[in-house]
Amino acid sequence: MNRITSFLLSALLLVSCSMPWGKQQDEKRKPRKFTTEVMLRYTPVKDQGRSPLCWAYSMLATIETEHIMMGDSVNLSIDYVTRKLLAEQARCHFLSRGYDRVTLRGTMPLLLRLLNEYGAMPYDSYNNPSINYNSIAKRIGVLSNTSVDMSQLAARAERLFDERIGALPKKVYMLGAEYTPEEFAHSVCMRSEYMAMTSFTHHPFGDSFVLEVPDNYSDEFFYNVPIDVMMKRIERSIRRGHPVCWEGDISENGFSFAHGIADLPNDRPCTQQERQKAFETRRTTDDHCMTLIGIAHDQNGRRYYIAKNSWGTDNPYGGFMYVSENYIRLKTIAIVVKSI
Repeated sequence: MNRITSFLLSALLLVSCSMPWGKQQDEKRKPRKFTTEVMLRYTPVKDQGRSPLCWAYSMLATIETEHIMMGDSVNLSIDYVTRKLLAEQARCHFLSRGYDRVTLRGTMPLLLRLLNEYGAMPYDSYNNPSINYNSIAKRIGVLSNTSVDMSQLAARAERLFDERIGALPKKVYMLGAEYTPEEFAHSVCMRSEYMAMTSFTHHPFGDSFVLEVPDNYSDEFFYNVPIDVMMKRIERSIRRGHPVCWEGDISENGFSFAHGIADLPNDRPCTQQERQKAFETRRTTDDHCMTLIGIAHDQNGRRYYIAKNSWGTDNPYGGFMYVSENYIRLKTIAIVVKSI
């Protein structure tokens, strides 16, 4: 791979999760009409900006909808989780002498692990929508390379976070009760409540394995099932009031944020073998995460899943997207669902 090709590939990976492809490239058109069958409740649509934090936004949105459907009012802080992620990565980068990179990328189960280890905060307690996390991540790498020991690095990183993001509250207050961040996180989400699933034939069905995609640097495990089983699980979860965190490919021409639609040119069900071939030949890539919170159908009766995105509200459906069932079937890399 020459230097120019390597640079272009790196640039593509950077924007894949953060750049609203259709929003940048397509002109808006009249919205298509859909009939909603199921629509779960949700917190306001957020905007991740140019950060590649879609995996964290979508998993937090999944937890939020899960609680709202149970009657709780929960809106979680992305900034708290990202701060803890960067502090952890500063430590790993220092101890590995730069071998472990500082990155904002990840997969959905990583968010569950961060909540379990470091806790959570409500959105209103700790949020700063104007942060450039890409810049902070670069600065963390510099601090790691120039610190003489762990204590110095930790102190310098905390000062950076306080200056750029804001000082952390010492306690979490919710509905008149006081929590530590860890206590609050465990009150809204236990890691064991969720299952990460995928569907590929290069590992046996019924087993869990570390999914081989670039963003899974934390070696998260995914339970492998046939695609028909996964599709039934997605539909059953939503119809029972449980959102689904979705991770998959958005590089298809039929994926347009500006139009609020994702479908395939030849929108037909794919086979398990076709899914595998698209993955192995890199026609299905791990680009983006969203939260599936509804089911609808178009005027021809074709099923679509309603996805809550994290690119703001500037599209015909207020930031939501209608993703065809066949798009989900072919282009899904993985999902996280409530263990029901």
